Amino acid sequence: MNSLGQLPDLSSPYPVPEASVAELREKGHTLLRQVATADEMAAWGPYIREVALRNSEEDRPVEQRDTLLRRAFLQIQNLWWADETMRRFTLAERFGRIAADLLGVDAVRIYHDQAIFKEPGGALTPWHQDQYYFPLDGDDVITMWMPLTDVTPEMGSLVYASGSQRLGYLGEFEASEQSEAVFRKMIAETGMELESPGPMKAGDATWHTSWTLHGAPANPTDTMRAAMTVIWMADGLRGIEPQHEWHSKDYEKWMPDVHPGELAAGRLNPLVWRRS
Repeated sequence: MNSLGQLPDLSSPYPVPEASVAELREKGHTLLRQVATADEMAAWGPYIREVALRNSEEDRPVEQRDTLLRRAFLQIQNLWWADETMRRFTLAERFGRIAADLLGVDAVRIYHDQAIFKEPGGALTPWHQDQYYFPLDGDDVITMWMPLTDVTPEMGSLVYASGSQRLGYLGEFEASEQSEAVFRKMIAETGMELESPGPMKAGDATWHTSWTLHGAPANPTDTMRAAMTVIWMADGLRGIEPQHEWHSKDYEKWMPDVHPGELAAGRLNPLVWRRS
């Protein structure tokens, strides 16, 4: 395993093309190649995987898990809080600046991070909207999904319903069998275009906004689809009164010292990047 001193620094800037900003606004998602270089991921990838699996609380085989979402992937959250070295990845200035540039805001804070590992035999990831879970008074929120190794569509890469973010709130649906059925029917009836980033190299990253409908097919291969995700929110957003149980759970996990009406700027939501 790499020691702290051997892991590459991730503070250098990455120029975001204007076309990518426009694509995010139009489609709700965009793909940026080599946000982290091959050399950077050769060091960071194995480290993130080791930390994630060490902190996983799931000890049951895929086929024995009790919900579709749990059969879809291993989900290991708040790695930057569990491991000091992971702070350098999750709070990297390069990633935070990209998030701010894509959102068109002056500063961003961490909402949370999580490793998402779709194991061999992992089920499909149901269609869902991330913003449904967030107890925030705005939707300037963006997610980076970065594979730790090269991935192919056959391994269960993300799929987006392009333009769906313009529809906003689509109902009280957590990621589940119900959301899969409801949103699959909606997508078919409205004719929304489905797009996937296709093959991705380790360190490529796809980015999506918080209302964008997305999911992923199952992983029938014998290779783990290992990815790291980070979610940023614009500085200045505030917490809202919980509207359902998932809002309350998000307060507990990501904003335990933030109360409704207060700035979402607790100890787990540090400022990552600010435009000077």
